[in-house]
This record gives sequence, structure tokens and C-alpha cells, in this order.
Amino acid sequence: MQALINHFQKYIPLNEAEIQLLEGRVKERKIKRKQMILQEGFVCKHYSFVVSGCFKMYGIDDKGYEHNIQFAAENDWIADIGSFHSQKPSKLFIEAIEPAEVIQIERQDLYFLYINIPKLDRIFKVIIENKFVELQNRVLQTFSSTAEQRYLSFLEQYPNLANRLPNTQIASYLGITPEFLSKVRKDLTRK
Repeated sequence: MQALINHFQKYIPLNEAEIQLLEGRVKERKIKRKQMILQEGFVCKHYSFVVSGCFKMYGIDDKGYEHNIQFAAENDWIADIGSFHSQKPSKLFIEAIEPAEVIQIERQDLYFLYINIPKLDRIFKVIIENKFVELQNRVLQTFSSTAEQRYLSFLEQYPNLANRLPNTQIASYLGITPEFLSKVRKDLTRK
């Protein structure tokens, strides 16, 4: 719980009463490697804050290939925001790449917290805006950047994940094959 409080304190400090209110509205969970916290066809019921471990959010195309959209590791959030807010079934999966610990907030609890701790409303607005900017940048990169530039952006966005994730996961995120990723990495080490 302390990791979540510390995370919020970076934005706007919470007082003791606000922290107690928050603690009553979140749930801590341990997640096993390869365990799903969201599957396609189900409504996303939680915003998940990653205390430890790593997750990927991905979709599957008509040919059965996975396409990673986002990773989340320590001190980051993961959710299908569209499904969470619309309460419509998700088209995405969220899976633990490593054993993990998360703190989850359900929709009704989050809305309760927005009303009763207005600071959290502002904090989540900033968090979601930052995620939106990341997504916009990623979309721009897919059609205007080389594989090498996309890989360098990945390293900038996820500096601690390059050595934790298998090449197949990073390549899926970048939209290239694992073999081409190996070539990109080799070319970068030569420079």
C-alpha cells in the first residue's frame, strides 16, 4: 500500500484522513506469471497499479498474432481505459510477464474517491493525460520512424525493461520480427 501512497505523493500530498479513505477502497493482489488480469470479451473492472513485476497489454489479430500495446512495471498503471469507463467488453488482454503484486481500484471505488478526495481526481487526470501523450507518440512513431528509432524510444520510455523482457515481446511492441530486433540491436552496438 505504501508504494501507491508514495506514487500519489509525487503529484499532490495526501493527508492521513485521505490515505485512510483510499486504503478502504483498494485491493492488493498477488498475480502469477502468465496470469491474466483482463481477457478479451470481458469488461475491464480495475485500474491496476504495479507494485512489483511486469505486465503486457496486447491484442490478437485475425491471424492469431499478438501485438503488444503497452507494458507496465513498478510504479506504473495498466488498464483498458476504454472498457473501464464504457463498461463494454474489452478487445485486449492484460497478462503478467513476471510474478507480480498489484493494487487495484474498481470503477465505483475510483468514482467514490474522485468525489471524496478531489486531489485524486486531479492526479488521475494527469496520469491519464500522460498515458494519452505516450499513445499519441507511439502512433506517430509507427508511421514516421525507423525500427531503430522506435527501439530507442522504447528504451527511453521503458529503461528498466529492455533486459527483463524477451526479444519476442519487445519486437511485438515495435511491430518487427525478433530477428530484425536482433539486427537493430547489433547495429546500435556498432555505432
